Amino acid sequence: MTEFDTVINRRGTCCAKWDLHAEKGIPEDALPLWVADMDFPAPEAVTEALIERAKHGIFGYSVPSSEFHASVVNWMLDRHNWQIEPEWIVSAPGVVPALNFAIQAYTKEGDGVLIQNPVYPPFTNSVVNNNRKLVNNPLIIKDGRYYIDFDDFEAKIVANKVKLFLFCSPHNPVGRVWSRKELETLGDICLKHNVIVVSDEIHQDFVFPGSKHLPLPLVKKEFGKNTLVCTAPSKTFNVAGLQASNIIIPDPDLREQFSQAYAVAGLGLLNTFGMVACEAAYTHGSQWLDNVIAYVEVNADFAMEFIAEHLPQLKVIKPEGLYLLWIDCAGLGLAPEELENFLLEKARLWLNQGYTFGEEGAGYVRLNIACPRSVLKKALVQLKHAVDSR
Repeated sequence: MTEFDTVINRRGTCCAKWDLHAEKGIPEDALPLWVADMDFPAPEAVTEALIERAKHGIFGYSVPSSEFHASVVNWMLDRHNWQIEPEWIVSAPGVVPALNFAIQAYTKEGDGVLIQNPVYPPFTNSVVNNNRKLVNNPLIIKDGRYYIDFDDFEAKIVANKVKLFLFCSPHNPVGRVWSRKELETLGDICLKHNVIVVSDEIHQDFVFPGSKHLPLPLVKKEFGKNTLVCTAPSKTFNVAGLQASNIIIPDPDLREQFSQAYAVAGLGLLNTFGMVACEAAYTHGSQWLDNVIAYVEVNADFAMEFIAEHLPQLKVIKPEGLYLLWIDCAGLGLAPEELENFLLEKARLWLNQGYTFGEEGAGYVRLNIACPRSVLKKALVQLKHAVDSR
């Protein structure tokens, strides 16, 4: 038994994943495998650092230290072979706020902002809520794997005078870890047409063996001129509630514009405990991360084998990264709303519905597999019984 096999009760902890059933109208016994956080404790080093800081007893205004910045710099070098400079880092309360800051910094109302559906819903929301023109370059699926339609990508940029591209790398929810060639093609097109790229790389650390994540500016140095890389320890170490992210912006002009938008929003210093957790995780969490990736990879294999054997109506998109499975449920013959009701009422499963990732996701679900294997097995058995009873 590993440290990740222990089932920990998260109810009553103000947990979005486990404590919102009544508020959202979800059956109380529906197993929640939706929102992208893990049901595993953070690394012990993180907990110990937070406890030690709490013992101090004074929690006034805090600023990132040189040690904090060094932990981010060293992590990017050790895990991704990317040498960044401390002054490139702009710390923010989260990646989603950073998407909005970037839109406000680099575009004006009515400007085209490009996304690639099916994609993490805040991408769409941030464009629409800021009154920008939403431009969609849908991913294409071939033989169970998603790809970028580069002809459409460039055509949409030209036709819509796109100013900003919100890029998801690795991609949530489809689990792609983009290749060097794909990144190079994409980056060259954006440079050619003066498109600023906001590369959401929050899942950069969670990549399975056989794939390798490349920060976009590492592919070509020139890409640093028009790219912001959004990073955070939140998905990697399960500390999303501490609200700390690091936006890496090599170009000084882009960095200044972003910082001004950040200031206009009235947001100031980072949460003290978020900084403590980030520094501890990046300094001491490497082995823990390797262990959790290995555990979740077995979870992914277990789920894919179970579905192939017992639920042939479903098709799993094999993930190259992330702890999320993207599952095609078209074989059940249910409309999106019917699928959602079936999963909640019959299978007693609370999953992310694919239509929330754009119309291209209709008929899919996103299943969070960062949980003890016994919980995952329970969910899959419930799904099998529900399908068998139809």
